[in-house]
Amino acid sequence: MTAALRLTNLTVSYDRRPAVHHVSAEIPAGEMTAIVGPNGAGKSTLLKALLGLAPRVEGRIECTAKRIAYLPQQAEIDRSFPISVLDTVLLGRWSRFGVFGAARPADLDDAWRAIESVGLSGFERRPIDSLSVGQFQRVLFARLLLQDADLVLLDEPFAAIDSKTVTDLMVVIRRWREEKRTVVAVLHDFDQVRRDFPHALLLARELVDAGPTARVLSSENLLRARAMAEAWDDNAGACDVPMRLSA
Repeated sequence: MTAALRLTNLTVSYDRRPAVHHVSAEIPAGEMTAIVGPNGAGKSTLLKALLGLAPRVEGRIECTAKRIAYLPQQAEIDRSFPISVLDTVLLGRWSRFGVFGAARPADLDDAWRAIESVGLSGFERRPIDSLSVGQFQRVLFARLLLQDADLVLLDEPFAAIDSKTVTDLMVVIRRWREEKRTVVAVLHDFDQVRRDFPHALLLARELVDAGPTARVLSSENLLRARAMAEAWDDNAGACDVPMRLSA
């Protein structure tokens, strides 16, 4: 199976304190992979390292994707800016028309279709600060659709989201898989991971296991992850391993 991402001896540190230690794993291309683990295991940190957003990254990351889309946690997004649903979705095409450019008719058509596909028809002119958490998450998924990315990274996409929204957004994620896009999602619901994600990566700052979900989420691996979490040393120093990023 072709790898969309290959991590070799990856260590990520904040203030010289390692949050992820020596992770070596492969993420299969065109598949749905869940990143799971205890609280504080480094799951979101790993995503940020893949995007080049972590302050100190050591080891090697190889990525075959030409375009990457990223959905951060909602808590990291400021919704106070006065912007409509339609304009927020159009930000998915930001790289094409830039700061002073204007959206083309084709971009507008795509934005309207994306909004419809996530179940928000009629919300196009609504300000985003008037939306519920679930409605705003639908908007963010519509924006991802406009990015047309090979690799989609989702950080806790279903946190505090109602079950109907989760069901509808899983339809979008499965469609990405049908289109041979790679989806990597940080998730907490093991039942959902077992049901919907064929591949998983279990992290407890160090890699516990990566591969088919049924194997990764075995009782033995989950017990090992818990034991590793209880043994964490937050005062451990960072390791000095040179970083290389390959496309």
